[in-house]
Amino acid sequence: MPTLPFFDTVIIGAGAAGLFCAGQAGQRGLRVLLIDHADKVAEKIRISGGGRCNFTNRDLDPRAPHKHFVGQNPQFCRSALSRYTPQDFVALLERHGIAWHEKHKGQLFADHSAEDIIAMLLAECAAGGVTHWQPCSVKNIVFSASSADGTSACSYQINTDRGPVSARSLVVATGGLSIPKIGATDFGYRLAQQFGVPLIERRPGLVPLTFDGATWAPYAQLSGLALPVEISTGAKKDRMTFQEGLLFTHRGLSGPAVLQISSYWNPGTPLSINLAPGIDLPAALADAKLRSRKLLANELAQWVPSRLADAWVAQSSDWQRPMAEVPDKALARLAQQLARWELVPTGSEGYKKAEVTLGGVDTSALSQQTMECKAQPGLYFIGEVVDVTGWLGGYNFQWAWASAAACAQALPC
Repeated sequence: MPTLPFFDTVIIGAGAAGLFCAGQAGQRGLRVLLIDHADKVAEKIRISGGGRCNFTNRDLDPRAPHKHFVGQNPQFCRSALSRYTPQDFVALLERHGIAWHEKHKGQLFADHSAEDIIAMLLAECAAGGVTHWQPCSVKNIVFSASSADGTSACSYQINTDRGPVSARSLVVATGGLSIPKIGATDFGYRLAQQFGVPLIERRPGLVPLTFDGATWAPYAQLSGLALPVEISTGAKKDRMTFQEGLLFTHRGLSGPAVLQISSYWNPGTPLSINLAPGIDLPAALADAKLRSRKLLANELAQWVPSRLADAWVAQSSDWQRPMAEVPDKALARLAQQLARWELVPTGSEGYKKAEVTLGGVDTSALSQQTMECKAQPGLYFIGEVVDVTGWLGGYNFQWAWASAAACAQALPC
């Protein structure tokens, strides 16, 4: 029997986590094979941040990952995030001469292009002598508790459309289900199931929310309108609130505010939106009634966009009057509705528009230090395929870098 090509590790998935892990492991001296079924590497990096890649977030606090990460156990990611920080990734960019800038709320972007980040990751792989097969599909994987030549305690035979290879360890960095048009599949989850690794139910995250036609009819005309809001969902200690931008669409709501809250929203529960945050609307409207002869819609346009003001007052004849003629109770009702607009989404735009996948490989099955499966030696899961989901704003990329680094340092030579 011919000897199979042997690698210390095979990494499946050439996205952010897979590329970074491959480069780090290769530079430790490991023989690394990186495989991906898509034509191009790192499409998610390429399209992120408007083409400039929001590669991390300076505000991330590794001591309190529950502040910025969602999952069955957000504390799981503390170890990896504390050992590879946003500052570490920034230092890597600076070694490669990549200029970057900060936007609001700690979000860091490449000055020129996301392609600079991809080129850097490929250069790191080249520096580690990584073998890269792409496009290349994996047909199946077979595990042996001990290798034929006795050189390792276990081995994996990976059968690909470029032929079979064997490896001491296998790293799954296949990402989630979001944005299938750029190559997302459920391969990583199927692989987890093959080896008995438990999964947390998956659903779209960081995704626009939708409403039924009748509910949305009064607002469909506002498509394209954006404004700052305060948005909340949940009850008591589980309540989550964000202050971000809201965007009206033909089918519902999007923008950073809705993408953020979507990771915390549960089907059937309402959203509460303050459309004029920071404004005491009852007092402002009462004062305007005393001094203004304008129509209510014109006066309201001081505090919310005029298109929104027009759409809102159209819902009641009491509001379609000059300020002085609007009943006090009608003004109070208007102020209450704008400050606490409650509505229940019927669903989301799904994986085609979702930026991430919530759920995935159950973190209870993994070592938080190494990302290795506790019950399956030599099998590692990193990045989005794991049940760790960050906020919008660079947190998910930082989880990719940190989980990849933790894994790369732990892989056996």
